[in-house]
Amino acid sequence: MGSKAVVSILLMVSLCGTIFFTQGVAEMQKPPTFPGIFPPGSPIDLVKCWSSLFNVEGCVLEISKSIFSGKFENIEGACCKAFSALDANCWPQMFPLNPFFPPLLKDICARIVPNPPTHN
Repeated sequence: MGSKAVVSILLMVSLCGTIFFTQGVAEMQKPPTFPGIFPPGSPIDLVKCWSSLFNVEGCVLEISKSIFSGKFENIEGACCKAFSALDANCWPQMFPLNPFFPPLLKDICARIVPNPPTHN
């Protein structure tokens, strides 16, 4: 075997070893976390949180419009009912950039969809 062949084989072996080593190291590392937005080990499933709003036709669009416009008159009762039924632990993960929006929307939805009277 020529010296070029030996060098080529050594180069291929070292490249393959490097590739497999870096893949193994990558699997051992923790995924990056974003403090305050997605805390590590958070039991909140964002898909589950958003799915209740996506189940009501046009609800996510209504909420998005109200976030950007500041006008809440277009939010319908069914959307308010779905939003009010959300777990309060979902809100910080769903609206991380505006922590005041969920309580504001909940207050407005309480006026749109009043609580049913309690029976004695």
